[in-house]
Amino acid sequence: MAEKQWYVIHTYSGYENKVKANLEKRIKTMGMEGKIFRVVVPEEEEVEYKEGKKRIVRRRIFPGYVLVEMIMDDDSYSVVRHTPGVTGFVGPASSKPTAQTSLTQSEVEAILRRMSGETGPRVRVRFQPGQPLRVKTGPFQGMMGVVQDVMLDKGKLRMLLSVFGRETPVELDFNQVEEA
Repeated sequence: MAEKQWYVIHTYSGYENKVKANLEKRIKTMGMEGKIFRVVVPEEEEVEYKEGKKRIVRRRIFPGYVLVEMIMDDDSYSVVRHTPGVTGFVGPASSKPTAQTSLTQSEVEAILRRMSGETGPRVRVRFQPGQPLRVKTGPFQGMMGVVQDVMLDKGKLRMLLSVFGRETPVELDFNQVEEA
């Protein structure tokens, strides 16, 4: 008997969750629970700073792709391939996917670990060194400065502010600044 493997299917971008729901419904109605085990849309939490506010959002790791754990045979292939929204399996277009086109166990573990958020949410900021910003809170409120360094791990940035006529490096939280 063939072994279960993880395969990647391509979908229309933005339809990943709909494809997952459709596929899970087809698995149940066609009695394929013994051949198709899990359907996963790889997503992760991300901390985003927008308009000075911190918010946590879910983002797709691989937009347009869904992972499927299954035993590959003609029946399971047909169920997945003919699910609405699925454009195909990732791999050679001329043939049905094989164990060589499946994901390795270490690749799957890395994706699932990233999804679980073991390392905490990823931080997304649009600040870059050299970018002019305005301080919106704290003792330097209203002052303009230039980003010197972005420290993602701390959730801070270092800016050069003119204090008493002198360029002074100041560390500020991402939510204390806004674009000029």
